[in-house]
Amino acid sequence: MRRLVVFIALGLAALWLVVGLGPVRADDTLPPAPYAYRQLSDPVQEEKAQRLMETIRCLTCQSQSIADSDASMAGDMRSQIRERIAAGEEPEAIRQWLVARYGDYITYAPRVTGLTWPLFAAPIAILLLAAVLLRKRFRRNDAQGDGRP
Repeated sequence: MRRLVVFIALGLAALWLVVGLGPVRADDTLPPAPYAYRQLSDPVQEEKAQRLMETIRCLTCQSQSIADSDASMAGDMRSQIRERIAAGEEPEAIRQWLVARYGDYITYAPRVTGLTWPLFAAPIAILLLAAVLLRKRFRRNDAQGDGRP
């Protein structure tokens, strides 16, 4: 009898989550932002917005730009970008605002700063180290005289 009560309680809890009565689906009930799926009327401004949106990473998907993502957060960010461009703000100023708000990770073209320079220097250092090691290895083989013509 005790097992039956536990089984029914777990079943009801699972049903409660599936139906969406919990906080799991709370974000999906909000309407989309005004410019999330609507383009600007000025084609020049829309082109600026598109170019910028293709270089901004979706924080929900993390592998897509906000131009390609269907996540609600990406829609909100697209709307923010379009509204700011329509108000006359420059794309680089909008990018700086997004980086200040969300960090360097949001852009696909991160800046070289005191914090990020090792990420840019590491591949060069590894290639130089590999070249030095290979050179030493080949010189050692030549000095041993392996008998090949």
